[in-house]
Amino acid sequence: MKFNGFIVAIVVLAALGAALYWSNHHMPSETTQASAETPPKILTLNEADINKIDIKKKGGEEVTLTKDNGGNWKVIAPKPLGADQSAVSSMLSSLSSLNSDRLVEEKASNFNQYGLSEPTLQIGVTEKNSKTHQLLVGDDTPTNNGAYVRVEGDRRVFTLAAYNKTTLDKSVNDLRDKRLLPLESDKISRIELTANKQIIEFGRNKDQWQILRPKPLRADSAQVDELLRKLTDAKMESGSETDSKKTASAFTSGARVAIAKLTTDSGTQVLELRKNKDEYYAKSSVVDGVYKASNDVGQGFYKKLDDFRNKKLFDFGFSDPDKIEIHDGSKAYFLTKGGQDWWSGDGKKMDATSVESLIDKIRDLQATKFLESGFNTPSIDVTVSSNDGKRREKVLISKYKDSYIAKRENEPVLYELDSKLIEALQNSAKDLKAAAISKK
Repeated sequence: MKFNGFIVAIVVLAALGAALYWSNHHMPSETTQASAETPPKILTLNEADINKIDIKKKGGEEVTLTKDNGGNWKVIAPKPLGADQSAVSSMLSSLSSLNSDRLVEEKASNFNQYGLSEPTLQIGVTEKNSKTHQLLVGDDTPTNNGAYVRVEGDRRVFTLAAYNKTTLDKSVNDLRDKRLLPLESDKISRIELTANKQIIEFGRNKDQWQILRPKPLRADSAQVDELLRKLTDAKMESGSETDSKKTASAFTSGARVAIAKLTTDSGTQVLELRKNKDEYYAKSSVVDGVYKASNDVGQGFYKKLDDFRNKKLFDFGFSDPDKIEIHDGSKAYFLTKGGQDWWSGDGKKMDATSVESLIDKIRDLQATKFLESGFNTPSIDVTVSSNDGKRREKVLISKYKDSYIAKRENEPVLYELDSKLIEALQNSAKDLKAAAISKK
């Protein structure tokens, strides 16, 4: 019995030895010749020197990107397309300083066992000095938490963490510019919006928008910027060919919501938006196809002309005025700023807090709505000089029923004001006081 047990033990031991030999020579192990130290870098490149990327997937299309003289990336294959600069930058950030999970083999002689003889993914990088680097990605590791990789010309085999592989494994749809209107917001000088049975045109002078059509009007720049944000944020959604056909059909049969034209020095791009049932669909003049649009984009086109008009009476905003002059019936107030101090018309230094309170009330003057008539003899006028005297604004105010009507000097637009705003302005003017005399 003891002899038979000894024989069984020898057989088991031999089998284990054979399995271990086969595993070491035929199955790549993540621990084979693994370094006990910090895993070495796979690639160390200067991201700024990279000017070309080639991505080849086994059985898939090749994607090629190049960087122009201005430092912007563009897709040149499989067809010319704009590139998503942020997506490309994220990929390059990982690629230029690529860490391994571990070193598997220092001098591999059989790349086939790692899937590296016919890699599933190849990423070619070209630097501006024409030096190239080819990253080869093979099979996934047995635990599926990474993949085997090597650099062409280097016999070392590494494992690459799965999240790093995901960062590099990109398709043309991942890297292309997905904006339906690929324009930089600060380069847009005109917007023409056809919606709600009206045509509104906006023009920009530096950072300020004006309404040009249907007639020249002061614009609420924040509202125009919000419209512009919705237009430039409109992005394509990738889908199957069947989804694309359904989207195109829904667009064709949908009701038109708006047509927007954005103009830069380079030309004009157009976006048409339609609604079918509860969904919005968009078609661009510079991007092939029809795409679903978000509700946020779609609902941004239902505003009327008055929603884009500037309801504020004064344009000095949060810059400090230089002079303020108010006439309210028989009362008159004159304020001039000298350095950090405010002075009255008769040369008295004024209490800064009371002056700032008055300035706030002037800033608060805002229309509840616009009127076509009703303005009569003004009972109040407010003049504000700002921007070192380069801007002078005068507003005339008259009583109107239970409220007030205001107009800016030399402008035809009439603004209806809540009586509470005028009462607050009058009270703040009455509360102006001289600065306390400091005791020595």
